[in-house]
Amino acid sequence: MSKFGKRSERNPERSSGNSRGYKDKIRIYKVTNLYRALLIIAVIAVIAVIIRIQYKNHVYTGYSVVTEAERQKASDARDLRLGTSILTYSKDGAHLTDAKGNIPWNQTYEIQDVVLDISGSVVAIGNYNGRDIYVLNEKEQLCKISTTMPIRNLAVSENGTTTVIIYDTSVTYINTYDSAGNLIFSGQAHMSGSGYPAAVALSPNGKMLEVSYIYVDAGTVKTTVAFYNFGSVGDNYKDYLVCGYDYTDTIVPEVGFLSNTTSYAVADSRLMIYSGDEQPSVKSEYMYDREIRSVFSGSGHVGVVTLSDKKENKYRLDVYNAAGELDGSFYFDTDYSEIFFEKDDFVIYNDSECRIISYDGKSKFEGNFSTSVNVMVPTDRAYRYLITDDTAMRIIQLD
Repeated sequence: MSKFGKRSERNPERSSGNSRGYKDKIRIYKVTNLYRALLIIAVIAVIAVIIRIQYKNHVYTGYSVVTEAERQKASDARDLRLGTSILTYSKDGAHLTDAKGNIPWNQTYEIQDVVLDISGSVVAIGNYNGRDIYVLNEKEQLCKISTTMPIRNLAVSENGTTTVIIYDTSVTYINTYDSAGNLIFSGQAHMSGSGYPAAVALSPNGKMLEVSYIYVDAGTVKTTVAFYNFGSVGDNYKDYLVCGYDYTDTIVPEVGFLSNTTSYAVADSRLMIYSGDEQPSVKSEYMYDREIRSVFSGSGHVGVVTLSDKKENKYRLDVYNAAGELDGSFYFDTDYSEIFFEKDDFVIYNDSECRIISYDGKSKFEGNFSTSVNVMVPTDRAYRYLITDDTAMRIIQLD
């Protein structure tokens, strides 16, 4: 037989063993790569935790100026924060300056007694006892509203919805306009009936209106905090009035919203927090044995300032979150001009001093400004702020 005619057969055991060995190598390779990937993820997670801890525990001792731009400001003009920009207004007009020094708009007017409200990046500027209101955001003028009776108060929402309290000899009207200046609601208030609307606020989306009515009943001063719903639920109620809460021997001069679903009302020694975006109910209530001196709100928090109950400090700040819970009580001595809230901490400052405190009570910064500061605005970078004085705008970074 020819040697080429003999068929060669492979060894089954050897072939099976090679196959199993190859599969084992693949499995080991995959498992090894998986372990390496998990190890890398774990290392990254540990590094992130360490950075986060260092970030939370880091204490800033000073600041450096990142950019600086000259400005001219009239002696009777005032600076306010509008979103991430600076609103400068006076009796003759208002203009906006962004963090880069650009001026998106310059609105001229003649207003003897300015009344305004800011919600996020939207402002409504009116003339007390006048008849004109200008509604603007960080980019442009949204509308001009003209009334037929004197303006007494106003409120604006983040979407440009504006509520105006206008006064006649015997009736006070509460008119609400959309962002184009169209009237969408008009109600009446009588001192002999519902009372005088002392404070007014709109939810960020403009759907809910909160009004504090003060009236006298049988010689006793009372307040009703009323809620109006301009959505589909409010259509089922007369004048969109969905609910109200009465308080005897109490004057409520301030109301506001923390979100579309949470609002608050403040009396001289009482804080009420309400919850609900359709028919708000009382979420929590806090009584004070000391007079409330100031109230600040923003970023889902409301802060109540009273004189301190400790001899070693001047003030106490109680901070509440949108759930109606107390985040903490903080003691400080700075004679504040403003307090604003951020995600992880809050800022207390005046024209020469600044303190930054985290919600867990850690002091992040305590120091002095090198110039007399009019307003301080957070930027999109952590611990970087826009500050202004009468001659310049500066972006500073804490270090």
